[in-house]
Amino acid sequence: MSRVMPLSNIDAAWLHMDDPTNLMMVTGILTFENRVDFDSLKAILEHRLLAFDRFRMRVVEPKVPFMPTFWEKDPLFDINSHLHLVGLPEPAGQKELQDMVSDLLSTPLDPSKPLWQIHVVDNYKEGGALIIRLHHSIADGMALIFVLLSLTDMTPDAPIPDGEPVYKQRESQRPPLLSGALKAALKKGKSNVKKLRRASKRLLAESLEVLVNPAHALELTFDGSDHVYAAGRLVLRGNDPQTIFKGDLGVAKRAAWSRPLPLKDIKAIKKVTGATVNDILTSAMTGGLRRYMLARGEEVSGVNFRAAIPINMRSPEEMGTLGNKFGLLFLDLPVGVADPLERLVVVHERMDALKHSKEGAVGLVVLNGMGMTPVEIQRNLVGMFAAKITAVMTNVPGPPIPLYLAGNKIEDIMFWVPQSGRVALGISILSYANKVYLGVVTDEGIVPDPETIIEGFYQEYDDLMELVALTEG
Repeated sequence: MSRVMPLSNIDAAWLHMDDPTNLMMVTGILTFENRVDFDSLKAILEHRLLAFDRFRMRVVEPKVPFMPTFWEKDPLFDINSHLHLVGLPEPAGQKELQDMVSDLLSTPLDPSKPLWQIHVVDNYKEGGALIIRLHHSIADGMALIFVLLSLTDMTPDAPIPDGEPVYKQRESQRPPLLSGALKAALKKGKSNVKKLRRASKRLLAESLEVLVNPAHALELTFDGSDHVYAAGRLVLRGNDPQTIFKGDLGVAKRAAWSRPLPLKDIKAIKKVTGATVNDILTSAMTGGLRRYMLARGEEVSGVNFRAAIPINMRSPEEMGTLGNKFGLLFLDLPVGVADPLERLVVVHERMDALKHSKEGAVGLVVLNGMGMTPVEIQRNLVGMFAAKITAVMTNVPGPPIPLYLAGNKIEDIMFWVPQSGRVALGISILSYANKVYLGVVTDEGIVPDPETIIEGFYQEYDDLMELVALTEG
């Protein structure tokens, strides 16, 4: 691979969406039952993460107008500039980790270096944690799950790489997906290989039932008049109503996340109601937003506001490539509906309609077009679309089986999606090892207590579980 490569139009769009009040970073955490061995982690990153060339490349803006922004291999690259060993103040629990994550959400990455950073927390509870930050221009959520899989193993006794790392991977080729896990599986025999294949298939096809049909979506991209009609609807939509979740943004952000929810319990609700896993979580989250508004004296009667939902547009053959390839759907959240079951029915109907919509493909085209426009025009377009939504809501199917990093079992995984433009609310749903996690990130000046939204989500979720108990009873 050459030392220089232009950013794709969509990657460039995400790069130029950066604003001090909304940094375009994907931020995630991994927690472990034991402390992370720093040297072992570093060795794995050198051999596996840096096999992806983009993690050794910095962004260079052109000096000549209308020339593309490009990736350039960092001549001074040093992995130590991207790894930081840190400790939490006592009692070093979720609140303290949450505070550190919130601070980092508000802290930009160094633009003179490759746009990623990992903080190794050596005293989270009885174990440790990683806080991982990278710029959205590097990759989207689905791509990053495959990066994670390439770093991990299926067993705690997998060997740690040693020797001088050799960067043979080319960005134009598929990276060594599941490299660590696959090697471990081969050592354990064919049964584990089959298990890994089943796990990979579930990751793509089941998990959180992601709204994705790449072949259909790409076909819609070229569907003439319907395509134009969907694009027109997207542009001509009115702005979202002014609620407690909108306002002037500041720099400080707040992050919160849920306890792990058993996927089997959510599937029990699915069995009773006929809704999907994603419908159930979205409906309960909508109820949590409703409860937050009511507690602050806000009017909720008849209120609907939109969440922009990224949808994967990669074909199976493209899985494992970096960069961004997703469309956007716009879901009207029925905040005004009080009854949990009635709300779930409404969410299910609206989600079902979106699955057959042409807007996801249109969203991909719009993002691609934005990356081709001058930065000032792009900012105006981002502002226009941001006014039409109140939240960004994303769901990503993570590994369905427990994984190990540097010999240490990953207990929990969570991430937070960036909000472009003037959007103050981000909601993330992630599955891992038959558990589901919910994350909320907010602008601190507008919503200073996102953990309260999570508490409302728990109450709505419990109401749906009571419905299951009544049915089974």
